[in-house]
Amino acid sequence: MDRSEIQRVITAALGPTAEIMSLHEFTDGFFNAVYGVDLADGARLVLKAAPPPELRLLRYEVDLMRTEHEFFQRAAEAGVPLPTIRYADLDAGYLLLDRLNGTTLHALAPQLTPEQLYAIRRDLGQIGARITTVTGELFGYPRRDGRTRSTSWRTSFLDLIDDILADAVEYDRVLPMAADDVAALIRRHAPLLDDVGRPALVHFDLWDGNVFVNDDLHIEGIIDGERALYADPIAELVSLLMFREPDTVPGVLDGFLGRALTDRERVRLTMYNVYLGLILVTEAAVRAYDPVEYEPMYRWATSRLTEQLQRLQQLPA
Repeated sequence: MDRSEIQRVITAALGPTAEIMSLHEFTDGFFNAVYGVDLADGARLVLKAAPPPELRLLRYEVDLMRTEHEFFQRAAEAGVPLPTIRYADLDAGYLLLDRLNGTTLHALAPQLTPEQLYAIRRDLGQIGARITTVTGELFGYPRRDGRTRSTSWRTSFLDLIDDILADAVEYDRVLPMAADDVAALIRRHAPLLDDVGRPALVHFDLWDGNVFVNDDLHIEGIIDGERALYADPIAELVSLLMFREPDTVPGVLDGFLGRALTDRERVRLTMYNVYLGLILVTEAAVRAYDPVEYEPMYRWATSRLTEQLQRLQQLPA
């Protein structure tokens, strides 16, 4: 978007007196276009613009701006720290938010002591748990066409797996095992999904880059709720742990559950890790990533997916 396009959105949102003093594009995102907008009245905002509808997307990447808007509304009602929504034009694909002032945990973590990092991750685990107190009507992504939505978490999750595997096959992505074998492996463990009876709101992207921390080392807020869905609460641990064992990320489980995972929860978490791994390996097919810059990420994602599939193979059904 150029400055005149952004000004039109700002005017529609805040009125004709809203004057842009400066703006810049945030280039570290992977889906929406995101701009920092500073106004003459001192307001510091973030404008998110959805991809144009003619672009190729993965099968689950539908209505993501509407999903983010729903996430912010419902999570805010549960007391989750979030930036305030100033304006939403969901048909046009625009979301205007107050900008957070803190530093991402991703940038800050290397400077923290183990004690400081533990306290932040415990608080983040508690925030994740608070998100999952929100209950939806159905499992699955909250998209208007109803795809992946059902009263059964097993049904919805198998639909999620089938969709991302169909994307991988369509775009000829190299997976650690054949797509049909991945689907069969997930289905072997699918009865465990029936343990889940409540469609809990899950952010599913609570990695450190989406967590902002203040100078006093308290969490100011979380961002980027467009990947949210209604699911097993345990699925929130996927991005809180990012393929790491809970005991190597101290604080998360203490805040999120206050106890260790059960054996059945560990198997379900492994299944959800497989789903994220499939997304990470497949999404480059519909992104304009620089091949050289993306290669380390692709190798890392493939390695993590391989590990999770091997773990699932070794677990008893």
